Amino acid sequence: MSICMGPYWPMKPLLSALSALLWGVHFGIVFGSALTSACPKSCHCMDKNDLVVVQCMSRNLEKIPADLPPDTVVLLLAFNRITKIPKKAFKDLSRLQELDLSNNAIETVDAMAFQGVSDALRFLDLSNNHISSVPKEAFAKLQAKISLSNNPWHCECSLQEVLRELRLDPETVNEVSCHTAVDEEYAGKPVIQVLDSGINFCNFHHKTTDVAMFVTMFSWFTMVIAYVIYYVRQNQEDTRRHLEYLKSLPSGSQNSKDFDTISTVL
Repeated sequence: MSICMGPYWPMKPLLSALSALLWGVHFGIVFGSALTSACPKSCHCMDKNDLVVVQCMSRNLEKIPADLPPDTVVLLLAFNRITKIPKKAFKDLSRLQELDLSNNAIETVDAMAFQGVSDALRFLDLSNNHISSVPKEAFAKLQAKISLSNNPWHCECSLQEVLRELRLDPETVNEVSCHTAVDEEYAGKPVIQVLDSGINFCNFHHKTTDVAMFVTMFSWFTMVIAYVIYYVRQNQEDTRRHLEYLKSLPSGSQNSKDFDTISTVL
């Protein structure tokens, strides 16, 4: 019996290993297809150490995909043609930690653009876009390190208030420059350098508002004075015409009385 079974006994470990391999392949196919089915057609989704990475770089995307996997941890959307970040664009991505939107054509960031990801997000890259201003509420409660370099920023009070609340990426902070400013003297200079020198853009805003108010009040005052002068002159002219009319009438007691009254008024 032992002589007959000897040749077949080594096959059992081999069959077990083969069975396990087939099961692993089957599991991989099922898992892989499930991940692929949840992935946008224009992107490539990967699972690295239980972290879902969604790679949508250089796909000529004009807007942020709406069907992103809810367990996305890293989202790469760089080098596309995205022009706007709408409100709640990532509201279902509660696990999102890294978001790369660099090298797009973004001009507008909605006030509620990052609502839903403020707790988990650790890094946000908005560099090399067309952003000149953002509402203060857009980055509310964000604890992420943020790169805003190489955008055409307009340096004024609201931008100063936004930057005060952010954790700017220290490696690119000096590349956040004023493309334009309320005072052209600061155009082309790094924003942080200008603010560190003691410049307060909000003071420029207040001065501009005061000047505008003064000009408006002066204009109204001038109009009122001009109207009063016109009104007086017009009445004088009407009175003279009436006086000349009375003079042209036949002389009489009533006419003389009217004439004396008007002459007294004048």
